[in-house]
Amino acid sequence: MKTFKRLIIVLFLLLAGTIWYNYSKLNIISGYAAKNMASTLFIAERSEESVLKNDNNVPLIKLAETEVKKNTVSANVFGFMERKAVFREGLGCVLINEEYNPHALLLKPNRVSIKSDAPFPYGNNGISDSIFANIDYESLQKALNNAFEAPEIQKTRTAIVVYKNTIIAEKYAQGFNENTPILGWSMTKSVLATLYGILEYEGEFNINEYRPFKEIKDPDVIGKDPRDFISINHLLRMQSGLAWNEDYTAISDVTKMLFLDADMSKAQASTEIIAKPTEIWNYSSGTSNLLSGILRKQFETHQEYLDFPYKALIDKIGMHSMLLETDMSGNFVGSSYGWANTRDWAKFGLLYLNRGNWNGVQLFDEQWVDYISKPTMGSDGTYGAHFWLNANGKYPDVPRDLFSANGYQGQYVFVIPSKDLVVVRTGLSEEPGFDINTFLKEIIAAIE
Repeated sequence: MKTFKRLIIVLFLLLAGTIWYNYSKLNIISGYAAKNMASTLFIAERSEESVLKNDNNVPLIKLAETEVKKNTVSANVFGFMERKAVFREGLGCVLINEEYNPHALLLKPNRVSIKSDAPFPYGNNGISDSIFANIDYESLQKALNNAFEAPEIQKTRTAIVVYKNTIIAEKYAQGFNENTPILGWSMTKSVLATLYGILEYEGEFNINEYRPFKEIKDPDVIGKDPRDFISINHLLRMQSGLAWNEDYTAISDVTKMLFLDADMSKAQASTEIIAKPTEIWNYSSGTSNLLSGILRKQFETHQEYLDFPYKALIDKIGMHSMLLETDMSGNFVGSSYGWANTRDWAKFGLLYLNRGNWNGVQLFDEQWVDYISKPTMGSDGTYGAHFWLNANGKYPDVPRDLFSANGYQGQYVFVIPSKDLVVVRTGLSEEPGFDINTFLKEIIAAIE
């Protein structure tokens, strides 16, 4: 009997410890569940059942119970830590706190939809029926089919191959099509970086000379604080020297920012500096949202800030399905919350393949492409400036000039200049579940 009682006590203590250890995570768990459900329902217009079965069916997140009411989603874990996310037209969804005023007048971006009878990518009249003699279309389609053949492991949702500005193959999983908006997660970082390329091309400022922390403190000269030396270039290359923990499996800098902060532009700015600029490379979503906040300061009004990404880039190249969500303070969540359908994500890749030229209009300097695809010191050849690289041969059977916008759970926009290729793949699985090298290798082989 004594042994049994001791066993019960041990089990009780283990259970209590487990609950206590995970209790602080509940705020983030319910926040993720509410936000992801809301955005997927109201932006992608997918079903609640589909989100529960797939998107939110991951460890811990699946413990949350969600409730949908009009434009609001609530979530809790066993009745604890209820969080709410609301949808705002033109701004996407946001987790709210007690300071949120549902009756406040919200500014939203002014959008312009360009109509054209031209086919993809410059118009809205379907896709070109061009046939290329050097392409083995049967092998190409097989390469795409292979990316979908093990849905429980690969979890591929959409894939598209664009060669010489022409869609030569595309495939969609059940429940998805060419019009379904896909959350790009960190592919949004590459979109944000592009806005800086446009600003620099327009002569607004120099990314090497503009020092945001010096501006914040407003001294007459650069002081001894290492922050004074941080430039936009350092931030774009993730080598500011500011501390950041990018761990999505725990309570970390990134999870607290995305699921607790009302103003996400402040998270990185408040961390300690652990190295001088350029001394270390440290991937940080906080850095991207800091850049979003800095971008906001370049405009006299909030409306101008909200309009700029769409006017200067998104609507200008016909990415009309794209939506950049904002935080509760009105900042674009440039680290993570950009939505667009697969064809529009491909247009973004084509803009870079064509070195900033869109149907005869130059959006950013051609040299900007060289800049973002130049390896950053400390990244082992894997990272440029808010773009990922293959300079070190991470994908051994793919050209070294490949650069890409990458996102959580396997969102990719691959640009391969030497092959005149843009390839987009979206899903819920990344390596090793999804084999990027083989996927791209088979596509390239079908074209050569």
